[in-house]
Amino acid sequence: MRQSTVQRDTLETQITLTLELDGSGEGMIRTGCGFLDHMLTLLSKHALMDLSVTCHGDNMVDDHHTVEDVGICLGQALRRALGDKRGIHRYGDCALPMDEALVLVALDLSGRAALTYKMRIPARKVGTFDTELAEEFFSALCREAGITLHIRQLCGRSSHHLIEAAFKGFARALREAASPDERLGDALPSTKGSL
Repeated sequence: MRQSTVQRDTLETQITLTLELDGSGEGMIRTGCGFLDHMLTLLSKHALMDLSVTCHGDNMVDDHHTVEDVGICLGQALRRALGDKRGIHRYGDCALPMDEALVLVALDLSGRAALTYKMRIPARKVGTFDTELAEEFFSALCREAGITLHIRQLCGRSSHHLIEAAFKGFARALREAASPDERLGDALPSTKGSL
């Protein structure tokens, strides 16, 4: 089973995160940041992975530490759950429509961390959530998981819908990339012999 549990304890956050890649999309998310909880629940559902996250953070300051540190933990859990990546598709992409918004997501489980985030989010906040933190989340996740990730807004006006489309698109691209490719058997999807 491709699963992992990560614990992170700092002066800013205390996090326990459990991930089951081959799950059914069940999410039990409690970070203290409502919008992040919503996005992680969507991610779990659309990636068809089971995700449990409990975070106690310094949200009385702001949500930055919580969002970034949960991204760190999810990235570490993904890297561990994927193991040596034998037999996976490796690449995934999704053009995700969310009402008037359309976001393109493409990723490579390459072992090399890179994020290209081309989103023009109109509002500075969605509820109490600072919209710039979506990029911080994906940056931390990519760095820790070793994912090359491109997220590009094609159109849209609603800040909520744009960020939601990014999370859903990432989830569906991840599901495609991490899924077993029966044609590969136990082989690595790389000419280098490692990912």
